[in-house]
Amino acid sequence: MFGRHIKEVRVNKGLSLREFCRQLGEDASNWSKVERELVAPPQDRQKLERIADILGIKKGGERNKVFDMASVDAGHIPEYVMTDKEVLKALPMFFRTVGSVKPTAEELAQLIENIKKGA
Repeated sequence: MFGRHIKEVRVNKGLSLREFCRQLGEDASNWSKVERELVAPPQDRQKLERIADILGIKKGGERNKVFDMASVDAGHIPEYVMTDKEVLKALPMFFRTVGSVKPTAEELAQLIENIKKGA
């Protein structure tokens, strides 16, 4: 997810792998493994910010999406999810639903209520 997305943005910008890596200060062969999703993306926030800056990814929604992809691809739940108590309470139901375990009527009603509240 992260690697393919970054590669797509980089290629669309006309930025070669070598030039991107030169600007980022990374070895091209190592970074190629990230883009091919053979190794996990970096988790360092400063490095992720630098990647977004080099690629011209604006602050806000698209940049946050890139940070989320980096977390998920590394097997982590994004930090803002882990610090939101209401969202955190809904995660077990979410995981069961994604895993094809049908939520109870009460759980479904609570999820709908949380969505309405913007939680």
